[in-house]
Amino acid sequence: MKFCKTDIDCLINLSHDKNVFLEGNILKVIDHEDNEEFKTYLSVAIKRDQDIRKKRLEITKQIQIQNHDLLKKSEENERISKELQSALKNVQEAKSVVENDLDVLQKKTQFELIGVIVKVALYVIVGIGLVSTIIYIISIITASPEAHDIGSAWVNLSGILLTNAFSIIGTIMGVKYASEKTK
Repeated sequence: MKFCKTDIDCLINLSHDKNVFLEGNILKVIDHEDNEEFKTYLSVAIKRDQDIRKKRLEITKQIQIQNHDLLKKSEENERISKELQSALKNVQEAKSVVENDLDVLQKKTQFELIGVIVKVALYVIVGIGLVSTIIYIISIITASPEAHDIGSAWVNLSGILLTNAFSIIGTIMGVKYASEKTK
């Protein structure tokens, strides 16, 4: 490929004024026509082109290495993310099991406590009722003059004990109903 004298002078002036040279494969096919100044221009342009290509190749290699590293790190992050999701799911399932077990244990403990309270309250009520009844029967058998007073106290005490028994059972049933979760 041949350039005219005007084009050659323009290319040389451009390289001197603005440090701009031709690049690429076109440099291989240009004929310098025994013009030493243009021959020097072409050799400088070829050298610069080779240097630029080497730099581009190095940058491309660095980018490929970085992309390879990023791909590995991305795969590792994805693997870790899946493991974390799996662990989170296992923790949530374990939490659910523990909460259910705790709920069952609390209800069992409440029922046992309620049972103990009811038994003790009934024992106290029955015991006081029996003692007062025995005292009343003894006063009737012995024909004690206080039998009439003891009889009215016995009736009054029996009513109070019966009221207390229902009150205790009602309170316990209310606590049991209030502690149940609504669905």
